[in-house]
Amino acid sequence: MEPKPIDWNQLYSLIDKHRERKWALIPLLQEIQDACGYIPPESIEPIARAMNMFPTQVQGVITFYSGFSLKPKGRYVLRVCRGTACHVKGSRSILRMTKKELNLEEGETSPDYQFTLETVACLGACFLAPTMMVNRNYYGKLSPPKVNSILEQYRKPKEAAGTERADADKEAD
Repeated sequence: MEPKPIDWNQLYSLIDKHRERKWALIPLLQEIQDACGYIPPESIEPIARAMNMFPTQVQGVITFYSGFSLKPKGRYVLRVCRGTACHVKGSRSILRMTKKELNLEEGETSPDYQFTLETVACLGACFLAPTMMVNRNYYGKLSPPKVNSILEQYRKPKEAAGTERADADKEAD
C-alpha cells in the first residue's frame, strides 16, 4: 500500500489562502500536514514563492519543529511518552510491547501505512502515566494488556473500529 496521493489543487488552495503573509507560515504548514498527512518536500518551493521566502527558510521551519514531517506517516500515529513520570510508571514496557505488537522500531511506519511509532519527551499527561497517544486520542494508566486492547481497536477495519475506539477513549478517561 502507498501513502495517499497529493491533492495539488487542495494544496495550492491552502497556499493561496496564506499568500504573502510570512507570519502565517506555521499555520499553513499545519494545514498542509493535516490535509496530506505530511508536508510533501515538493511543496516547499511553491510555499516559499507564495510567502516571499527562500525555500531554505521554509525547510528550516519544517525541520526545526518536531511536529512537522517530510515523510508520509501511517493512518495512526502512536506516540509513547518517555517523560519522567511515565518512565517511573513503566513506559519502557509499554514501548517494548508496542514495538513487538506492531513489528516497528521508533520512527518507523508500517509498510501498509497503517501505523507510525514515535516516542516523545512528554505528552503532558503525567497524572495518567504511563501514557501514549494515537493521533489526537490520549490513553493513560497503561499496562501491556491495555496496550494490546487499544492496538486491536485500531487494527480493525475503519467502519467497525469507530464505535469501539470511542469506547476505548472512554476507558482512558
